[in-house]
Amino acid sequence: MNWKCITLAAALAGTAAISPAKADQLDTIMSSKTLRCATFADVPPFSSPDPKTREMVGFDVDLCNAIGKALGVKVEIKPVSVEARVPEVKLGRVDITVANLAYTLSRAEQIQFSDPYYLAKEMLIVPVDDPGQKKTDFEGQRLASTKGSTSEMSIKLNKSDPLTFQDTASAYLAAQQGKARGMVANTMTTTKLVLESKTKGKEMRMIPEPMLYQPIGIGMAKDNPALTAKVNEVLRKLDTSGELNQIWDKWLGLNTDYKMTRTDKVVPLAELKFDPIP
Repeated sequence: MNWKCITLAAALAGTAAISPAKADQLDTIMSSKTLRCATFADVPPFSSPDPKTREMVGFDVDLCNAIGKALGVKVEIKPVSVEARVPEVKLGRVDITVANLAYTLSRAEQIQFSDPYYLAKEMLIVPVDDPGQKKTDFEGQRLASTKGSTSEMSIKLNKSDPLTFQDTASAYLAAQQGKARGMVANTMTTTKLVLESKTKGKEMRMIPEPMLYQPIGIGMAKDNPALTAKVNEVLRKLDTSGELNQIWDKWLGLNTDYKMTRTDKVVPLAELKFDPIP
């Protein structure tokens, strides 16, 4: 080997030795003093523009702000479409996604999830005089849902027959008219519809057993262990202090249209018993 080759080899070796390891995204957040948080563009009560101020408000917005406050940084809310929730954080355009993001196997291959902060549920509602009491009572039965939704998937997993529509209102009408034995949707939607049915249309009730559980967590880019650990730490502190429940009650609690009480605790995903969605 001649001297030039030796010199070049030594230079490259030196460069490799002093090159810093890939920075964790937490370092970037702390150095920029900014947390870029993706939320829904317009999905109340999670995140939507306030009609008066046009500023984004909702459960997810408040959770983003609480995380930013715990980190001591300012928060930039980045409204995104439902479909963009995973790509935006995967591509590094945002630091975290807080947008009612359910854990699925396919999403977990693309991004990192925090510990879940609540368990969303797909629930079945039926007319009050329906004799069914548990989800197995509806195997082989026609159940309505929106097309391409987790609700439709839960119907199939229950060995029931999905009757799908482009919107929730049409699916609910099918259950009201007896074209389907019942309808499946998330807890917030079904709770609201059951309450409305007491004064309008055929009265409905909810089957207590969930059709499907969906752990909801915060999305982050993979290979950022420090950020993941910090987000989980903050979520646990917000849970223990009661602040997470306060945010929940403000947007989803008993004084809202959703009348929901949060009983979940922030725990590692491995401690939850559920069937992962593909």
